[in-house]
Amino acid sequence: MPDTYRLRTDAIMKPGTSRNTVILCAVLASLGATATAAPRTSAGLETHAGALVPTDSRIAELRQHIVTRMAQTGTAAVSVAVASKGKIIWEEGFGWADRERRIPATQHTMYSLASVTKPMAMTGLMVLVERGLIDLDRPINDYLGDAKLQARVGDARDATVRRVASHTAGLPTHSQFFFEDEPYPLPSMDETILRYGILISAPGERSHYSNLGYGLLGYSIERVSGRSYADFMRDEVFLKLGMTHTSVNIGPGLEDYQAIRYEGDGKRIPFYRIPTPGSGDVYSSAHDMALFGMLHLKHRPPGQAHVLSDASVDELARIPGLISKYGGMPGVATVLQVVPSADMAIVVLANNSWFAPKDRRIKVDEIANRIQQTLAPQAKDNLLPPPPKQPPAPVATLAGTWQGIVHTYLRDLPLTFEILSSGAVKVKLDDQPATLLDGARLEGGWLSGTSTGDIGTPDANRNWPYRFRFGLKQRGDVLNGGLEVDSELLHPPRGETLTYWVELRRKR
Repeated sequence: MPDTYRLRTDAIMKPGTSRNTVILCAVLASLGATATAAPRTSAGLETHAGALVPTDSRIAELRQHIVTRMAQTGTAAVSVAVASKGKIIWEEGFGWADRERRIPATQHTMYSLASVTKPMAMTGLMVLVERGLIDLDRPINDYLGDAKLQARVGDARDATVRRVASHTAGLPTHSQFFFEDEPYPLPSMDETILRYGILISAPGERSHYSNLGYGLLGYSIERVSGRSYADFMRDEVFLKLGMTHTSVNIGPGLEDYQAIRYEGDGKRIPFYRIPTPGSGDVYSSAHDMALFGMLHLKHRPPGQAHVLSDASVDELARIPGLISKYGGMPGVATVLQVVPSADMAIVVLANNSWFAPKDRRIKVDEIANRIQQTLAPQAKDNLLPPPPKQPPAPVATLAGTWQGIVHTYLRDLPLTFEILSSGAVKVKLDDQPATLLDGARLEGGWLSGTSTGDIGTPDANRNWPYRFRFGLKQRGDVLNGGLEVDSELLHPPRGETLTYWVELRRKR
């Protein structure tokens, strides 16, 4: 243990000392050399164990804010990087990448990115678009194997690559985590598509966030390129951009750079993988993510190889919510904020759990916003306005008995909704006791609400009990859409969200 750590913690280990004070001092100690001992590199800059830290008082305030928030939430590590006008102006790590092994976080620590993987996946896919091997406006099924998307509503040919990328293809919610200490094998993409590749709304009908969609995009890269997704992304994107501490999962030789994922209570989370790597399987560092952000600001630092043309960068910028991205999974909280009006990219990465209680969850997006407001207060980007919301309609307008099925990959289960004139909805699945649909709401023609039950599939029942969350579109005398089986909040960090097709018809 370093002497600085001993001195700082010993000084406060007295009866009555608050836990947060202890954590704060430990985090400060983990930063390594003090600022007064840091060598000066050039006007306004200092290095801290290789980190680039401006001496600007505004940065000092931001650093203090990060350390304070880490102490308040018990976050093990945070790494940040800021690129401005084509140069990295601040990059630094705080705390422990691995508490147990006392490995400090740096700007090169590799964090699990969760959904910040998605702009990387689309960057890789655009490489193939530029080579004429993928067309954004062709059906995604054209680039898959024998396992294809099935349309229960609409036409699968309208589920184009572009719509998949913008979450408007009609694909369902989907998340699964496979832990190294469990006996469940990671399913192939073909198996995942066969079980869950069902359109639950017509392509183009609405926006519905889908990790499965980005799993399909990553799989398309693999099938079209003839290389594994990991190899293609390493060779065609990461290394060309100089991102030497970035890989799909943890690449060979990079193990010691890994930021361990922790639960909200500080417990180490066993290593896990997901079956849709294009949606969230990349590990990267703050330094590397700043380089990636600069690509999407059309900067090419010396020594970088060509990855995408400016026209392709513009094409990706037109996909709503793609490039500036927030990511969260068990033990993961990340954000990449690209601010074209300020010519700035901001990266904040943490190994804090997405499923932690609110008072134990570090909000990396708030830290990124604070950095932007401090360093670029005049920045104003043209953001897409939120879609207009239609006022909810009385659920009682659907009064009557609706009968049909829930389709799973094992069998169809009979399902009945009895909608009363009061607006209450009774739900009966198979031979299970009837339950009420909690929070029943009819908005924009979609009936939503939650209930409980047993869907009966091994995938879902890995983590039972769980909640049912319905989202059914009224189409005349038909209600159809998805039943999400959600155990993520009940069993963190082990839960998942799986979606099954539902179709009900009004009984006459």
